[in-house]
Amino acid sequence: MKLLVSVLLFVGVASAARNGIDFIQPVSVATFECIHKAGYSFVIPRVFTSVGTLDHTGINNVKNARAAGLTDVDGYIFPCLASHCPSAASQVQQTLNALKSAGTHVSTLWLDIERLAWPANHASNRAFIEAMVKEAEAMKQQVGIYSNYYNWQDIVGLDYHGQSNLMLWWATYDGIKDFSKFTPFGGWSRPTIHQWHGTTTGPCGVSVDLNYVHKCDMRIHRVNIFNKYSLFI
Repeated sequence: MKLLVSVLLFVGVASAARNGIDFIQPVSVATFECIHKAGYSFVIPRVFTSVGTLDHTGINNVKNARAAGLTDVDGYIFPCLASHCPSAASQVQQTLNALKSAGTHVSTLWLDIERLAWPANHASNRAFIEAMVKEAEAMKQQVGIYSNYYNWQDIVGLDYHGQSNLMLWWATYDGIKDFSKFTPFGGWSRPTIHQWHGTTTGPCGVSVDLNYVHKCDMRIHRVNIFNKYSLFI
């Protein structure tokens, strides 16, 4: 096992940068095949919405992406924060159970932490995020954070480093596929993914945001509870 991991790590460093997309519209298996052939190796559909409901379109997108041969298929939750919303833990639990019921899974579940309806209380916001992360980890799901410097500052405060052990999906539409403009925040010294371009007509006619992973970065995806891992290089 140690030898195998070492070989995989070496391959990871040698590999080229990777391009990916996130999106909310329905995408067919055939279109995912087109996207894959166009050079996009990872996809991140939305799987839970900011109004407190499962995104069944997104869950089906996860399933279709895997059916098309994509192996690096994540999903993101846009947390619901209104009084009628499920609890933080329940939003994660509902999402993961729905994916399981659909016969699929996400490699990483990203929590979309951006300014929309978050209260001004940093302490309660931190507790909400912590509850989501705790539930994901209790369900053996790898989890990451989507945010940027200004969103993090407003929602939880720049002094909050409580999630810096998680991968960061950094959102800054600077039009540059690299990490050169990244300003450290929240305990992160660099991101894992850069969302570098906002909504645009992307590969195969799909409306997407464009994302980038550096050639020397990798993400380790837990694929089951028996400590088997796949590499996102």
